[in-house]
Amino acid sequence: MTAQETEQAKGLRFPFASPCPGEPAPEFDRLRAGRPVTQVTLPTGDVAWLVTRHADNRTVLSDARFSRALTTRPGAPRLQPIPPDPNSVFSMDPPEHTRLRRLVSPAFGSRRMAALRPVIEREVDLLVDRMVETGPPADLVSGFARRLPITVICELLGVPAGDRERIAGWVDVLLSLTTFEPSQVAQARADLKRYLAELIAVKRDKPSDDLFSELIEARDAAGLLSEEELVMMGATVLTGGFLSTASEIALSFLCLLRHPDQLSLLRARPGLLSSAVDELLRYNALTTGGGLIRVATEDVRLGEVTIKAGEGVLPAISAANRDPDVFDDPHRFDVSREGGPHLTFGLGIHYCLGARLARIELEVALDVTLRRLPGLRLSVPLTELRPQGGHLIRGLPELPVTW
Repeated sequence: MTAQETEQAKGLRFPFASPCPGEPAPEFDRLRAGRPVTQVTLPTGDVAWLVTRHADNRTVLSDARFSRALTTRPGAPRLQPIPPDPNSVFSMDPPEHTRLRRLVSPAFGSRRMAALRPVIEREVDLLVDRMVETGPPADLVSGFARRLPITVICELLGVPAGDRERIAGWVDVLLSLTTFEPSQVAQARADLKRYLAELIAVKRDKPSDDLFSELIEARDAAGLLSEEELVMMGATVLTGGFLSTASEIALSFLCLLRHPDQLSLLRARPGLLSSAVDELLRYNALTTGGGLIRVATEDVRLGEVTIKAGEGVLPAISAANRDPDVFDDPHRFDVSREGGPHLTFGLGIHYCLGARLARIELEVALDVTLRRLPGLRLSVPLTELRPQGGHLIRGLPELPVTW
């Protein structure tokens, strides 16, 4: 990177402010049109290339020359306060990534998802029951959107119900950008790993039908992963399966309430639910920008730019999902839109393991709640709602509703 390029990057600070919860920052459109691969300064002070076009995002997400493992090295550019843990499958390249992914993938397969669906349906009904019993108004975030995924992901792993709020608190801190000091983020990671190590010890004595027990068996009987990898697999599943899904659920309800014509169409034609879920996943800007940062393993030409070996690259999935070269009228929310190639769950070897589970949770949450609360609407003006600040996930701190 030249001195001039470094100075230009310092003038463009990332993340950008969002005008409305669920909407991408307007800078993404301007950059995609004029500077689709451009350098930005991250909250850590590091500089990375921000990629905004759909085609370029596909390359960054799937090309082996953009490494996740290199992000764990000392001095590597990073978006978050502390470096990624090298023992997380999120932070690995093949062959280590391939080995661990193969171990955990069956837990998110058809059989396990089919078994979880009744759990999800029962939990959604219980959450709606509580809202009805308490009476409007209600906060759809604390009373519903956060409770559903933490219950489901802990059920999958085999985490006791009484420990779920503690875990949710740790994950909140772990996905911080600027809300918490680096020492606090590091402490949350250490606390979560310590808890999971203790849970593993318990499950070794009393295994059950859950993902953790299966992974312990893979560790103890076949030596397919290390003890540290076993702990981090639990941490990774919890981190990936809770807050992003909770925020997507809340933003999806808000999006439908902001577009009453589309909400009415979905109510009139419930068969559109599957396409509506796909459109919500495309439309909602869930994070500050999108995917996890990568580091180039060699010089790579991307568009009109040469990214040098060792430089960071940040895929802006929220921008890619509104690319007019791929989606007709991309800023229009349309529940009947034919399924397009959105990148919300990523692409390539790091494609989200929990994509199918997240879809099921979102589908059931919308189906049951909209059917049981036909008068659901915001109880405050839209202008009073703000996205979560200082956080990798751009969810909602609260979503006051009535019905």
